Amino acid sequence: MEWQSLLTVILLLMLFLGCGVWIGVSLFFTSWLVLAIFTDLPVMRVLGSVIWNNVNSSSLMALPLFIMMGEVLARTKISDNLFDGLTPWVSGLPGGLLHVNVIACAIFAAITGSVNATTATVGKITIPEFRRRGYSEMLSIGSLTSSGTLGILIPPSVPMLIYGVTANCSIGRLFIAGLVPGLLLMLFFCGYIMIASKAKGEGGARINSERYGWCEKIKSTPKIFPVVVLIGFVLGSIYAGWTTPTEAAAVGLTGALVLAIATRCLTWKLFAECLMSAVRTNCMVMLILIGASFFSVALGFLNLPRWISESIVTLGAGKYTALALMTVVYIILGCLVDGYSMIVMTVPMFLPLAKTYGLDPIWFGIFVILLVQIANITPPIGFNLFLMTGLAERSIGFISRSVMPFILIIVAFAFIMAVFPQVVMFLPDLMAN
Repeated sequence: MEWQSLLTVILLLMLFLGCGVWIGVSLFFTSWLVLAIFTDLPVMRVLGSVIWNNVNSSSLMALPLFIMMGEVLARTKISDNLFDGLTPWVSGLPGGLLHVNVIACAIFAAITGSVNATTATVGKITIPEFRRRGYSEMLSIGSLTSSGTLGILIPPSVPMLIYGVTANCSIGRLFIAGLVPGLLLMLFFCGYIMIASKAKGEGGARINSERYGWCEKIKSTPKIFPVVVLIGFVLGSIYAGWTTPTEAAAVGLTGALVLAIATRCLTWKLFAECLMSAVRTNCMVMLILIGASFFSVALGFLNLPRWISESIVTLGAGKYTALALMTVVYIILGCLVDGYSMIVMTVPMFLPLAKTYGLDPIWFGIFVILLVQIANITPPIGFNLFLMTGLAERSIGFISRSVMPFILIIVAFAFIMAVFPQVVMFLPDLMAN
């Protein structure tokens, strides 16, 4: 019966998603129908219990706070200050100001947790500046499009929150686990920019005629300092055990509002726009989460996660083979659906398989987030690709070619994580001790 129910689930999802039905609603209807067809459970009672348990979750209180924090910071002068503050420090490196794309996206991602907010905010500043200075379009657009996705790997991260709720694991440990991989991936991106710039004869010294001394570097540092303090306090308070993720989100939002007031750009109109945008985003994510929880419960009643795990183990697939198969599945899904949808659709099925191979749910969460990061820049419907077509005024084909080296870097990094899991688990284990 399991293969029949799995086939029914896949066909129903393809039908609803193909007709343009929202992912949350698609998951609702699919779960409802398969439970009605293959079980005699009281579906309405199951649905009511799922909705109550999810809406009543204290972990989800952090979600609207982090979203609001990102909205406030994305609409203030913080991005301009980041660019001005980082420019003197990176201008002398091979690749010059292209490193601002990566570093600014990483810093901004750490305070917004949003891919679209990070890419759009940094891109509005760097794209015109790089064109004026004569930088390679392929390298500048590729680095910006890819670095914008660091927002879901460097905490705080909305997809991490979604995974934590879906997988029922510690969101605080997830946040800490994403820190080292996020910083390492940022360094990998910078390393590629340096190598590519040297290979093409596009060193920063040749393109960027401006030379900055230590005096200018020291003067620029205070522009970065408030952001670093905010990041350090939000993540440090979680790591030290002073606050829960929800309390840290409240602190982060308070800090963002203080920064906005300090830069004299927070008006009542701007505050209202941030609030409405945060409400819309939170409602969208909550609908997906509730639908995903109902979907997960339905799969559990149909015994599909256990059946899939046992089938793959029976075939004799090793841990690395199973991870490679999952990677292929996620890359294919990245061509079809968005990152949120990938998490809620696959985690209920793949997490039991990961546990079968002895993989820690925290490690697996970072692995999934890394693959979702690829999905954001995977042709033809990676969200960041569409966002960049508007920002850079370039074709989807050009942008897709520009991100291919960075996709390969992320895949290679996922392999490194699989071979050396302590890259992810070092800080969470230290935190637990």
